[in-house]
Amino acid sequence: MPDPQQPWYAPGPPQQPVPGNPYASEGGGPQGFGPPTVPTPPPPRRRFGRGPVVAAVVALVLVVVAGGVYALSDQWRDEPAKPVAKESPGPSGSASPSGTPAAGAPELSHIPTTAEVSAARKPGESSAWIADDKADIPKQINKVHDLWIVGDVAVQALHRKVTAYRLSDGAEVWNIDLPSSVCETPANPTPDGKVVVFRHERPDNERGNRCNQMQMIDLKTGKQGWHKKLDEPGDEDSTFIVYSAISGDVLSVARGQRAVTYRMGDGSKLYDVPSEKKGACFPDDVAGGAARLLVTTKCMISLDRSKNYSQVRELDPRTGKVLWQYRTKTGWSFGSLISMDPVVFTTYNNEDSATDWRITVLDPGGKHRVTFDARGKGFEECGGDGSGGEMQPCRGAGVGKGLIMLGGAQQVGAYDVKTGTFLWGIKSDELRRLYPLRAEDGKSMLIYEAATSSRPGRTFLMGPRGAGTETNVVKHPVATAPWEYEMSMGHTAYVDGRLVLTSTIVSGDENRKPVREARMLSFAPGAP
Repeated sequence: MPDPQQPWYAPGPPQQPVPGNPYASEGGGPQGFGPPTVPTPPPPRRRFGRGPVVAAVVALVLVVVAGGVYALSDQWRDEPAKPVAKESPGPSGSASPSGTPAAGAPELSHIPTTAEVSAARKPGESSAWIADDKADIPKQINKVHDLWIVGDVAVQALHRKVTAYRLSDGAEVWNIDLPSSVCETPANPTPDGKVVVFRHERPDNERGNRCNQMQMIDLKTGKQGWHKKLDEPGDEDSTFIVYSAISGDVLSVARGQRAVTYRMGDGSKLYDVPSEKKGACFPDDVAGGAARLLVTTKCMISLDRSKNYSQVRELDPRTGKVLWQYRTKTGWSFGSLISMDPVVFTTYNNEDSATDWRITVLDPGGKHRVTFDARGKGFEECGGDGSGGEMQPCRGAGVGKGLIMLGGAQQVGAYDVKTGTFLWGIKSDELRRLYPLRAEDGKSMLIYEAATSSRPGRTFLMGPRGAGTETNVVKHPVATAPWEYEMSMGHTAYVDGRLVLTSTIVSGDENRKPVREARMLSFAPGAP
């Protein structure tokens, strides 16, 4: 059990190197730490956007920073309460620029190759690969869609292209060029590695371009399957924005005030998700994963927002039968999904949607188990209605092995999934973003500490004993720090000891900023 004398916010004594800690430095600074960090402004309060732009960078091969544990305050504690479609030799070259270096700082002339990153690798640092994509994209902010890990590839869509990168070395395995830009993707593929991407109706980039073309893709092979137009009864303008989810072999799509399901095998329509309360409650969003399907419903009973509410239903994906239904209290709405199993989500107050929010846990039958308030510990990553606009996924939170794991701008912590009781947490003394990746044994968490403009990130294991007892799993290399910083608020995947990062948006304006953006970045212990 944690030491009850170490409270949540009290800073602890100076941190000492952890035995066997590869971050420990013999001469890097006080107590064996690296050099002090130059303060940087806090990142913008945007939960799904690309990380803050690089403020200062130094030449790739000339960078030398002594390794060290990134000092954290002591724990917080409450008293108990494939076939290759197209292959390339490896990612290299230039990408779209973004970011503005500080005055006098040198510019990054190109994105380094994986070979250059390996050559610049320091003792004790993890292996890394970096991927570039030279595809021509519009001179605007372009969304980088969901990150899928299937077999030995990481796959993602950007503009009109879907690309697979080999997990072991980042080499491009295959890519698909589409006739129009991708506008929506589901968070997860089918168990056998298939997805449906949604793309715009027309190839142009003008307003009024509907998101209504469905294209099935086998992520293992890069081969395209069926293609069809989204079913659009009623007002077709409601297909400008759509949300999708995959539940086993069923695709669900929500748009406007409708939701419809399709068979993944052939694209044939299964059923429409009905409205409720004589048209007062309309399907709003969908979430999938494994063989479960959740549908949220907005009930707009009155012009007075304090009288409206949301409903969450689990449906049998193949038949549409309602298995259970949960209603939020009046005046509150569904926010973001944290977990499908068990079902954990946020709700927010309709009259104070930005700051007044809670976390709710349901039991397997959809009955209310517990609702608790995480704001007292400073958590806000998935709160309110500003958490991305989509039901899933909510980065910065997760559930596993009896823990609800929450991260944020300077902290990470664990709550008991059955009682909502706060268990333990740590708070950084610096502006560093901390993201839980997974629960390890019901007591500890694997955590990603994002890079700053001056230092790389790291992946470490932390338990109830708090700061100073962490075990560093992956020490990220200095050579990739500027590109890792660009991705600090992006997509994250952790599989078989490997961390994969991407941005969520990239700029296509090559004259906009002098710092270039990488396509994907990955770290793993040991030699590449």
